[in-house]
Amino acid sequence: MSFRRGVVRQSKFRHVFAQAWKAEHCIDDVRVSRVTWDSPLCAVNPKFIAVIIEAGGGGAFLVVPISKSGRIDQSCPTVCGHAAPVLDIQWSPHDDNIIASASEDCTVKVWQIPDGGLTSPMTEAIVTLEGHSKRVGILAWHPSAFNILLTAGCDNVMCVWNVGTGELVYQLSDAHPDLIYSVSWNKDGSAVCTVCKDKALRVIDPRRGTVLKVREKVHDGTRPMRAVFLSDGKILTTGFSRMSERQLALWDTKDLSEPMAIQEMDTSNGVLLPFYDPDTNMVYLCGKGDCTIRYFEVTDESPYAHFLSLYSSKEPQRGAGFLSKRGVDVNKCEIARFYKLHERKVEPISMTVPRKSDLFQGDLYPDTAGVEPALLADEWIAGQDAPPLLVSLSSGYTAPPSKHRDTHRSKPKLTSQDSGSGGGTPSAGNVAAPASTPATAAKETEEEAPQPRVATRETDGNAERPKREDDVLNELLAEMKALRAVVLAQSQRIELLERQLARIEDGDV
Repeated sequence: MSFRRGVVRQSKFRHVFAQAWKAEHCIDDVRVSRVTWDSPLCAVNPKFIAVIIEAGGGGAFLVVPISKSGRIDQSCPTVCGHAAPVLDIQWSPHDDNIIASASEDCTVKVWQIPDGGLTSPMTEAIVTLEGHSKRVGILAWHPSAFNILLTAGCDNVMCVWNVGTGELVYQLSDAHPDLIYSVSWNKDGSAVCTVCKDKALRVIDPRRGTVLKVREKVHDGTRPMRAVFLSDGKILTTGFSRMSERQLALWDTKDLSEPMAIQEMDTSNGVLLPFYDPDTNMVYLCGKGDCTIRYFEVTDESPYAHFLSLYSSKEPQRGAGFLSKRGVDVNKCEIARFYKLHERKVEPISMTVPRKSDLFQGDLYPDTAGVEPALLADEWIAGQDAPPLLVSLSSGYTAPPSKHRDTHRSKPKLTSQDSGSGGGTPSAGNVAAPASTPATAAKETEEEAPQPRVATRETDGNAERPKREDDVLNELLAEMKALRAVVLAQSQRIELLERQLARIEDGDV
């Protein structure tokens, strides 16, 4: 009963729905890698899509602009500097042209992709990091410190690098007795959580090289696990039960003795890859070999991890890329986007919250992590911590054209006010409304004013112009205020009706 009550609770994400893009917007003839390694095989940012592909005699991955669709020619240039298959790729959170790759050749390479994509095969990396004795399968960029990269290999060693200098700054060789399955930084980058083949969850301070907390047997099953730090410090893990059922568990780092919540899902054998969105506190679970993507909302209310819905399709996924929030289409209320890897195709899937309003939905888009780093590498190495610097996504919002003159008059003012609040990156394929300056806002006001008033101003003489312009501006401001009041009243009415609906569904009425 408690789970049902969680389903009908109030949440703006209760009705999130997933929709695959049409075939003409997919990328075809991509020879997705068949490597036996449980990584997503794909990485996406607002500029590029990168996919690990099959390559004879070495390792390679494809990089194309995010706007790319249609067939990929076999002669399309790739990043092909590794001597063995590539196992993991990750874009830098602080530079959309920098990507790191980890390979079976025991090296990690960092590449700089030119704007517009590759015009010829790229074989020379800007940095090659050599410190592992076995293949390297895990990459994790620091969330807020510039050029700090963590790597983990099959030698059970974790390395922390300063990519700017190519220097190995920390090496943890005694923390894990067996193969490391996953690594995740916390919000301010002061600690990482790991899961290992010994079934233990560890919280580690990489600078001191100390294990802060350990929880044995997070999941009883023998198959691989995953762990991800949430923004409030909790840890979400996926794994298998003793009966090989796939599980999702939530842990409080203050007390790891028992999970806050644990849910069993099915008996599929694919590893569940968790993709976490700190802005909405939603977790998407994508199983390799599955035809489904499950999504949950994590809250402070029991049962803590609330199942929202399930996207299902006919084709199983080989992997998936998760687009950073700076790249989503805020005009369509898209809160997340996956790039699902088929055997020879990349298919975008949008997660959308249905809204009737054409206005920017600020409640769906809190400020998100921007490209500007909060710390330099040397500052983090010296012991400083800081959460990521946030930017507004409102600059990606474009007011739709209106059929009515009156509403059209008020919208540029609303858009410019939203746009001026921050500097998020507009989504691909959409032209962003430029952030308005006071000068351009005044110009828009003059252009949008009714024509009879303009004619009157010119005949009244220069002395009356400032006063008339003030009148027009005051009228627009009054109209804006009235419109905001209507929007607020309707929002309160919707909230009241949702509460009544929840009570009816709970049987309280």
